[in-house]
Amino acid sequence: MKWGDRMNRRDFLKSALTVAALAPLTRLAAGDRAGGEAGDGDKIPELRGAPITRRRYKNTGLTLPLLGFGMMRLPRLSPDRPDIDYATVEKQIARAMEVGLNYFDTAYFYHDGQSEVCAGKLLTKYPRDSYYLADKMPVRALKKAADVERIWNEQLERCKADYFDFYLLHNLNRERWEDAKRFKVCEFLEQKQKEGKIRKLGFSFHDEPEVLAEIAGYRAWDFAQIQLNYLDWTIYRSREQYEILTARGIPVIVMEPLRGGALARLNPEATAVFKQAAPEASVASWALRYAASLPNVICVLSGMTLTEHLEENIRTFTDFRPLTDAERGTIAAALAAYRKAGVIPCTECRYCMPCPAGVEIPRVFGLYNQYKTTGAMSQFLKIYNKMDEDSKAAACVACGACLKKCPQKINSPEQLQRVESELQAYRRSRKRRG
Repeated sequence: MKWGDRMNRRDFLKSALTVAALAPLTRLAAGDRAGGEAGDGDKIPELRGAPITRRRYKNTGLTLPLLGFGMMRLPRLSPDRPDIDYATVEKQIARAMEVGLNYFDTAYFYHDGQSEVCAGKLLTKYPRDSYYLADKMPVRALKKAADVERIWNEQLERCKADYFDFYLLHNLNRERWEDAKRFKVCEFLEQKQKEGKIRKLGFSFHDEPEVLAEIAGYRAWDFAQIQLNYLDWTIYRSREQYEILTARGIPVIVMEPLRGGALARLNPEATAVFKQAAPEASVASWALRYAASLPNVICVLSGMTLTEHLEENIRTFTDFRPLTDAERGTIAAALAAYRKAGVIPCTECRYCMPCPAGVEIPRVFGLYNQYKTTGAMSQFLKIYNKMDEDSKAAACVACGACLKKCPQKINSPEQLQRVESELQAYRRSRKRRG
């Protein structure tokens, strides 16, 4: 069977290649260690009494927490600035470490470069062998071959690290993959891995499965990070991506399990489906469990901006329960109800920024989506009307600068026009009503 062929669940799980690649689910008992086997170059953090469910990396002694701490959406001192609320993040990290949530994922561009600095300042308070640090080479920032080593050294300095446990080529698509080959990024990172500066080498990906198949077959990758959730399973072709990686024995780390928080804030109809099935469970927990129930997923990243999100996710991943067939049916029903809301598939990753015209694209889409899922136009306008005119949807000049940057392939100028048209229609209707 070719990678692109559709396979049913039974056939997929029965595949010998797949079974060989899957990591068994494990929960560490008090006193167990999660790490590499002696002499294999993997560190062995102490995790006494840690309740977070862990998954084993292939057939080694290395285990990862099934929930990872994403450092892309850290608490801010102000919603309009990238400055990080260090006091809150420090408490969140302490709580995470307490329960064995010891995988921390940062990147060069997160929080305008401040995420790596935050990781360096706060994680170095803990023994280096007690946590996993993941960082990424920003291929889109490379202009010449010398930039690779320059940025690498800058990242080590920002993170106050001597090595990275997991390191990725960041946000690969067809264009960036060609840049990575042109600047010999893999060769540079492979050398760093030989030197012990990288423990596991992988990549994160945003493109079509056909491109993923090419990258996955280029070398023996240690892992890959893909966008995966129950909404994107088909529309973003995440299923095909997962199957490509699993067939090649490449463990999967999941990003955007909540699609930038959208799957935690569903419309009332979809929310009602979940609440009827399990009144005590949060809407977000369904999406997280969906991703983590896939057997070749070794870690699900979550950007837990609020401390209550962290606590809720800890509960979800303590003695983790994979989805049942009945629960998958519940998700399908909720998804059908959600699709009727007409939201814009933006994750608010901010890769489209800055906009040459000054439009705050992610903020506009985020506010609009909140309106579409709640129906509260008045609340939308209460915030939207306070924004600068240059940052609103009407200021878009359709220059197209955002089109190549968006991992979700959103036609932002078209969607901004949609937002503006809907606002104009609402204002006209209000005017007619007097």
